[in-house]
Amino acid sequence: MTISLEQRIKETNERASRMRENKTFFYLKSIEGSSGPRVHIDGREMIMFASYNYLGLISHPRVKEAAKRAIDEYGTGAAGVRLLAGTTKAHEELEEKIAQFKKTEDAITYSSGYVTNLAAITTLCQRGDLVIMDKLDHASIIDGCMLSGANHRSFLHNNMESLENILAQAEHYQNKLIAVDAVYSMDGDIANLPELSRLAKKYNAKLMVDEAHSIGVIGETGHGIEEHFGLENSVDIYMGTLSKTIPSIGGYLTGNKDLISFLKLSSRPFIFSASLPPVAVVTAKACFEVIESEPELVKQLQRNIKHFREGLKKLGYNTGQSQTAIVPIMVGEEEKTLQLCRIVNEEGVFICPILFPAVPKGTNRLRAHVLATHTPEDIEKALHIFEQAGKSLGII
Repeated sequence: MTISLEQRIKETNERASRMRENKTFFYLKSIEGSSGPRVHIDGREMIMFASYNYLGLISHPRVKEAAKRAIDEYGTGAAGVRLLAGTTKAHEELEEKIAQFKKTEDAITYSSGYVTNLAAITTLCQRGDLVIMDKLDHASIIDGCMLSGANHRSFLHNNMESLENILAQAEHYQNKLIAVDAVYSMDGDIANLPELSRLAKKYNAKLMVDEAHSIGVIGETGHGIEEHFGLENSVDIYMGTLSKTIPSIGGYLTGNKDLISFLKLSSRPFIFSASLPPVAVVTAKACFEVIESEPELVKQLQRNIKHFREGLKKLGYNTGQSQTAIVPIMVGEEEKTLQLCRIVNEEGVFICPILFPAVPKGTNRLRAHVLATHTPEDIEKALHIFEQAGKSLGII
């Protein structure tokens, strides 16, 4: 039975009001100044564990200087869509840089990561095609499937037997696309790329990998999932964002020249959306350059991830299968999850709860994001706060 829009609005706002009354509404907080390992919120300094600024590039001198120069050269916008009047030399240089970074022939950029996944799936797939997704894929992949009109099926999370069962029954589809996250945004685990690539080739399917949370995080030098597994040419379409490790705005797809040319001439979000501002484009390019020239940032992030995750495990917390900068702190019950979040926030750790329906029922959690710029003292202080809070609530 469906309910009215008015009823949905009422229920959502009432839930938020109850959370505000109980001091458990942790969302839409205003951060004063730039986002770093420590931030000021409501007049208090807090250790930041909710940011995607994995390598700390938001405040990197080289990145900031590039942005300032771009404003002087290009102004504040590109004044058009890319096909008509919105392409600048900066856009071309960024796409060349992304293609080089991912070892592909070409790249295309879009106005956001969400729009990038919509663009990829709605352009590459249509009625009569099949998209196969991991159950824990980004919402934008799911929405892209629904908008495309293609048939879509989900396999059990990172379960290659489940995926192969679907592929084995889908041989009558001429066009098949497997779409997965490289790093899963709620669990921090990594897709099984060797098997995904093998099955895609076996069943004549294309493989698209969303690297929103993997660039700058996994792989010896932060180049992502193929580097992590020591593979090359195992992915047909790479997707990534320009708003996480790369602290600008937008998203990208990379692949062979024919594919990217087709997308530039056919994808509606590219054709009908205004161009990314050149300042955002130049900022993103500078970030890729810093990742390549300062590999120690990636090493520091990976050390901090290990320090924080192993510290939580020693305390008795369940961090799931996380191997990356996303570290879920599994609680289960919604009320206890909110209580844990309230205590640690009061003690100086800024982190947000992830609740049903964003995650399956009974898997409510806090989602921590580890940064390269966290000091050992930041991590130790956070672990101490989690220890005291967890013990007070009987979680550990």
